[in-house]
Amino acid sequence: MAQLSNAEIVIIGGGAVGCGVAYALAKAGKTDILLLERAEDLGQATTSQGAGLCGQPRDSVERVRLAMHSVATFRELQRDPRVKPDWHEVGSLRVALTHKRAAEFQKLKQAADAAGLETVLIDRTEAKRLWPLMDFARATAILWCPSDGYMTPSCVVKAYAHQCRNLGVRIATSSLVENITMKNGRVAGARTNHGAIECRYLINAAGAHAYHVAKLAGLELPIVPVRHEYYITVPMAGLTPDLPCFRIPDLTLYGRVRDGGLLLGGWEPKSLHTDPRAYDLAGFPPEIKPDWPVLNSFEESYDGFFPAAQGAEKRFVGKGWPTFTPDGRFIIGESSRVPGFVMAGGCNAHGISGSGGIGKLLVESLLDPRPSAYVESLSPDRFTESSWKWDEARVQAARVYETYYGV
Repeated sequence: MAQLSNAEIVIIGGGAVGCGVAYALAKAGKTDILLLERAEDLGQATTSQGAGLCGQPRDSVERVRLAMHSVATFRELQRDPRVKPDWHEVGSLRVALTHKRAAEFQKLKQAADAAGLETVLIDRTEAKRLWPLMDFARATAILWCPSDGYMTPSCVVKAYAHQCRNLGVRIATSSLVENITMKNGRVAGARTNHGAIECRYLINAAGAHAYHVAKLAGLELPIVPVRHEYYITVPMAGLTPDLPCFRIPDLTLYGRVRDGGLLLGGWEPKSLHTDPRAYDLAGFPPEIKPDWPVLNSFEESYDGFFPAAQGAEKRFVGKGWPTFTPDGRFIIGESSRVPGFVMAGGCNAHGISGSGGIGKLLVESLLDPRPSAYVESLSPDRFTESSWKWDEARVQAARVYETYYGV
């Protein structure tokens, strides 16, 4: 553990987002950064349960470019021979089952074209060549993105941390922030279980505890943890690591090969979410036990595409509490109400895959005197300077999850 000492920038949270933000700021020239993580090691909470897919086609040019920057960051990290994010640029297949979805793919391609991302609408024969074991007979359209891929979330965090340390970032684990200190109306530092530290900027990248850290600064933000699950089967014949990732939005499914088995996850039409006010900063969200009816429904939905996977033994269940916001947008940037308090949360299940892009957005929000309209739209001010109700916000945030693949 690094020695706790004063820093210009203190980052709370050592998951993919916190480490990605530290890396982006260090690359931007910031030399006095301290990252705090309460667990004994980095990436132990939400990050540890990520599925690891990274898809770039999105419904807006800004979101496409954000994802493209994340891919560029993973490529950059992968070049270090010592500590890699385990990035596999295998491409991805997005499969439509309806004409309405096929029309959406056309719009996704238009946004990709405008952003400079290569995507191709391919036929079933070409899709079969790319994923021989999958049956594409029901497909009405298939969108291929050759530069999509997957990574191992824990390896991503280790790669970020390795590069951060090389750039002078100090990282302190087993360090719990207990309070935020203020002076003349702005952030002045924090009190931790190892003593007090001073800082100019405090960045909240605390994931499922981002709500609680914001409360320490006197800010109420609707950051809602929503349960998400996936499973991984035992190894199966023909599942090689070079097979593309896939998404079947009409069935709310996604998947990839993981350690020779099938990783299959989905977005539930009736989500299970928790109220962050129900646990405190020192506590934890409720324990998640595998929801077998939900997990088995993913398997049943996917049966027609890969019959051999039906009934395969499930050797691992990934489960966690990614956080969602009522409008489905990240919360990134400095608070005008509490200068020096900076948000990097509410990532709507894009924390790991979007960590490179989120770091870029954070740097722009903090260091660019004229940030883009898109970056300004992510400000925490949209919630602190307007009225909203918790019950409505929770329902809306859960709805963002439930309609993740909505047309």
